[in-house]
Amino acid sequence: MNSLFTPDALPSPYPLIHIHTVPVLCRNERPMSLSLTRRRLLAAPAVLCLGPLLAQAADYPTRPLRIIVPYSAGGSSDAPMRAIAEQLSRQLGQAFIVENKPGQGGMIGAEYVAHSAPDGYTLLLGSNPQTISASLYSRLTFDPVEDFAPISLFDREPSVLVVHPSFPARNLQEFIAYVKAHPGKINYASSGNGSAQHLFTAQFLAEADLKMAHVPYRGSAQAVTDVIGGQVPVAMPGLAAMVAHIQGGRLRALATSGGKRSPLLPEVPTFAESGYPGATAYVWNGLLAPKGTPPEVIDRLGKELKTALAAPPVKAFMDKAAVEVITDTPAAFLAFLREEKQRSARVIKEAGLHID
Repeated sequence: MNSLFTPDALPSPYPLIHIHTVPVLCRNERPMSLSLTRRRLLAAPAVLCLGPLLAQAADYPTRPLRIIVPYSAGGSSDAPMRAIAEQLSRQLGQAFIVENKPGQGGMIGAEYVAHSAPDGYTLLLGSNPQTISASLYSRLTFDPVEDFAPISLFDREPSVLVVHPSFPARNLQEFIAYVKAHPGKINYASSGNGSAQHLFTAQFLAEADLKMAHVPYRGSAQAVTDVIGGQVPVAMPGLAAMVAHIQGGRLRALATSGGKRSPLLPEVPTFAESGYPGATAYVWNGLLAPKGTPPEVIDRLGKELKTALAAPPVKAFMDKAAVEVITDTPAAFLAFLREEKQRSARVIKEAGLHID
């Protein structure tokens, strides 16, 4: 806690404190010199008029909150976030409103939250594009990792390479042979430029030395709908939401991206066991706030999120969706984001991907 009150670490949500040669710190407090101000800041943080602000954090939340989902409604990230938001509303006695802002591989919604007030009332459903886009896009007005205050991861799942039933390949080996015979002529759908689906597919194509044409959509739901309809023959969405389509014969599964076979599709091999370990990857979801959000608010949200994930309604939803529930600390989540950012940068460079 002490680091919160040092002059160099003082975050932006504390506008009452201004360090000048003749500062005005609080009502009824006399002006002090800069050196005295600095000494008092270091030696006696309790006098910095932060009491009301800490009280506000203790009372948080006092009004409805918004969770921005930067993808289309009905997608694989949208549904679990809504289940969690409903439980958080019950726990905290305030509405958690889920709002979809899709586009630009999740960056339209992410940019909106990055530029929002760091007061804990506008949050972001963060996913793989947070760590992908920093290297993929050359013109962003924010840093997709460093301009956020991580709260916690909450789930992950592997992807699955699926094709329309009419596609002339019944397994991964036949798929590779067919694509190699038609370089650049086979389309694959993704949930958008810079999305996990985009990068995972590009990662596999680079490792298998394949060339395909990318067709980006504004969300996973639209992309999968067109693959089922036969407009685009190939996609690599999150596995859980595809199981019913695969079992119903609307899609054919060729490989999964997890470290081991999924119990939902035990007959489908992984990329790794098929000779492509570099294609191992997971779709993950987590909750973030704008950078500068008070640590007390971040900690409160993290604890409430952990409680929500263990609540029977959310646990039942996650079990049915067959996604792996994960929770961690803000510090661990930040370390994870930075590691994923480095990993994505290597994949993007190797695959030669770039978006202006």
